[in-house]
Amino acid sequence: MAEWLTIFKEQLIQTPLIQWFGVLFGIAEVLLARYNKVALYPCGIISILITMFVLYEAGLYAEILLNAYYLVMSIYGWYYWLRKGSSEKVPITTCSTSDWLVVAGFLLLGTPFLYKILIHFSDSTVPLWDTWVSVTAWAGMWLLAKRKIENWLLLNISNAFAIPLYIHKDLLLYAILTLILFIVAIFGYFAWKKKIYRQLNV
Repeated sequence: MAEWLTIFKEQLIQTPLIQWFGVLFGIAEVLLARYNKVALYPCGIISILITMFVLYEAGLYAEILLNAYYLVMSIYGWYYWLRKGSSEKVPITTCSTSDWLVVAGFLLLGTPFLYKILIHFSDSTVPLWDTWVSVTAWAGMWLLAKRKIENWLLLNISNAFAIPLYIHKDLLLYAILTLILFIVAIFGYFAWKKKIYRQLNV
C-alpha cells in the first residue's frame, strides 16, 4: 500500500501543468452544472480545449472527437440556456420518447460508425473502449444542453468506463477528475430531481 501511494504521488508530481489546468476547469464546470449555473459553459470550453491537446498526445482519438463535440454542444448549450434572457431560465425536464430515440440513435449508429473510423483511420490501441466512452458521453452532453435530468445517467455510464481507460493510458489526473465527475453527477441527478419537483409544485 505504501509503495502504491509513493508511485501515485510521483505520478501526480510528474503530471504536466497543462493537465492540472484542464482538470481544474473541468471540476469547476461540473460543480457549476450541479448548481444549475450557466457559467459551467465558459469553464467547460476552456477545459475542453486543454483536454483535446492532452488526448492527442495520449492517442485517444475518439475522445478528441468527443471533446470537439463537447465544444460545439457547450456553445449551443450556452446559447440555449440564455436564449430567453437571464430572467427566464429554461426549465429542467425529463426525457420524452423522441429524446430517448435520439439517445438510441447516438448509441446504435454512433458506436459502429466511430469504431470503424478508429479501426481504419487511426492507430488507436483501444478502439472499442474509446468509442463506447465517447458515444455515451455524446448522448449525455446532448441531454445536458436540453436540460434533461437523464443527462446525469448517460454521463455516468461514460464516466464508469472512462476511469479505467484513463488509468490504462497513464492519465492518472484525468482518471481522478472523472471519478470526481462520477460522484458529482450522482448528486447532480438528485439535485435536478428536486428542482423538477419544485417546478411542478409552483
